[in-house]
Amino acid sequence: MVDFPHSLESFEPFLDSEQAAALVKIHPKTLQRLARIGCVHGYRIGKLWRFRASDLSNWVDKAAQMTGSGATPVSAIPNYSCL
Repeated sequence: MVDFPHSLESFEPFLDSEQAAALVKIHPKTLQRLARIGCVHGYRIGKLWRFRASDLSNWVDKAAQMTGSGATPVSAIPNYSCL
């Protein structure tokens, strides 16, 4: 039997591009592009992208800190592609 360092209860499941993009309210292709250029932490598994909600939350929090408000949509931030 394999001994995992974390229990299955603490395992954070991956989101697909559609689910992840819906969380941050951007198009899935935009999210994939941001992951491809390294702005958002994503995992490429074959041809598919997978994301963790906690990584997306950290990315949005970072954008909010840079704009000084949590109410600014990410797409309205100048040069939002890489914060």
